[in-house]
Amino acid sequence: MRIWILRLLLIAAVTTAVAGFHQSRSQRPRRVDLATQAGRLVTGNGTEPATLDPSIATGVPEHHIFDALFEGLVTTGIDDPDANAPGVATHWDTTDFVTWIFHLRKDARWSDGKPLTAKDFVWSFQRILSPELGAEYAQMLSPMRGADNFNQGKIKDFSQVGAEALDDHTLKITLNGPAPYLPSMLKHYAWHPVPRHVIERFGKMTDRDTKWTRAGNLVGNGPFKLKEWRFTHSITVERNPHYWDAATVKLNEIVFIPIVSDSTEERAFRDGQIHKTEMIPLSLIPEYRSKHPELMTEYALLGTYFYRFNTTKAPMNNKLVRRALALAVDREGLVRNILRAGQLPTTGFCPPGSGQGYLPPDVLRFDPAEARRLLAEAGYPDGNGFPKTEILINTLESHRTIAEAIQEMWKKHLGIQIGVLNQDWGVYLDSQKNLKYDISRAGWIGDFLDPFTFLSIWQSGDGNNQTGWSNPSYDSLLQASLRERDTAKRLALLKEAENLLLDELPVLPIYWYTRSILVRPEVKGLKHSLLEHHCYKAISLAP
Repeated sequence: MRIWILRLLLIAAVTTAVAGFHQSRSQRPRRVDLATQAGRLVTGNGTEPATLDPSIATGVPEHHIFDALFEGLVTTGIDDPDANAPGVATHWDTTDFVTWIFHLRKDARWSDGKPLTAKDFVWSFQRILSPELGAEYAQMLSPMRGADNFNQGKIKDFSQVGAEALDDHTLKITLNGPAPYLPSMLKHYAWHPVPRHVIERFGKMTDRDTKWTRAGNLVGNGPFKLKEWRFTHSITVERNPHYWDAATVKLNEIVFIPIVSDSTEERAFRDGQIHKTEMIPLSLIPEYRSKHPELMTEYALLGTYFYRFNTTKAPMNNKLVRRALALAVDREGLVRNILRAGQLPTTGFCPPGSGQGYLPPDVLRFDPAEARRLLAEAGYPDGNGFPKTEILINTLESHRTIAEAIQEMWKKHLGIQIGVLNQDWGVYLDSQKNLKYDISRAGWIGDFLDPFTFLSIWQSGDGNNQTGWSNPSYDSLLQASLRERDTAKRLALLKEAENLLLDELPVLPIYWYTRSILVRPEVKGLKHSLLEHHCYKAISLAP
């Protein structure tokens, strides 16, 4: 009797799930229906952000929230999020792409109503570059004259850095060399202003993780302001009445939900709990593509999915091992048979379309025979004696699926057993930063439209390097590219650097991104970006 009852309950549960798209209007209103009526966008955001401090953040989940809370000199375009639109600066001037003058809005305000001035930008640049802060993204400001020297402690006087407030509404930025891509770079949160008058209320300039980022304390300058942060549950932002373009903002609130499981997020979408997902389970992409194309959005993303190698630890400190592992990965089979969402197998590290007409090298290939030869040369014939090794991933089904597929490739072609270690987002980030891993899954979305954004992170000492790899020749090529005024010569320097990176292989490029998400038809004005920028003030909700 109990068995039949359990079977009936199971059938009822499955039937309810399948009917998720066809709920009767007579039933209790769904969360998205109520949210739509209230002008509240509810969106999945991957995982809980590690911080809401733009000066020390490094991840995409934080980036999504910063697009709502903060704004730089340049911002995302309403019609094209990758376009360079006026933000805090109404316009800017340069004659040589080295010296830039930015003219700030006289009505620029922090979300508490206090004026925002050029001095706030100078102080914010000094903060992120201060060695004591230990900002992983400090080298994002490397093109600025003297920035690296200040960040490395070689100079102590910040007036020697190329950032100067000529007056309250005029900011001068001087670079090491010509950078026509600077406006695109300035949209990244590393360049955003942070509120000195709030940060110093809760500690010193270089104190990390103080109470200034908590709800009720955090002050930004974006179209929204922080209303509530319920840890591991949601972050809610509301309209900022002091934003210079507040009249354009259509949404009343945005709720960011940290859902680390793609299957859980898809179920929340299907059940009418969220308007938009951050991802789609790999197994469901073909089904949505064929049965519910009106709910699925696919677009190109300027990003690379890759594995880091901890080059400070055996056996990954051996270049032959790294090359063997790279040659034993069938990238084409992976994207065709497992990912199935239009991703491209990598041939280099920088994705196509990185900017300035740059094309990545075509050197990565699948060659199991050569991989076995190199592994034997490294001292591990047929995988014999290969040390215990693990792939570190953060919590997400797709990362595990990819890791298990590559795990099987290495077992089949090289005879080695590789484990998979799962950690939550914050722990995973800490493990990478402190080199507590063997191999670690990673991804890099371009910060601006130029190959430098993909290559600069592998310089010695860069906060995002996190491989232990260092090469003086590579560093010299990157630094020379910052000074080179001829575009063709500059791109040639970057190509030479990328070829060196692909020869040394401190990282294992796997595929170039596309993004597949689910969006309800009530969401209007959502434009997609190669750089994952969101122009939230362009979004509205219509029943």
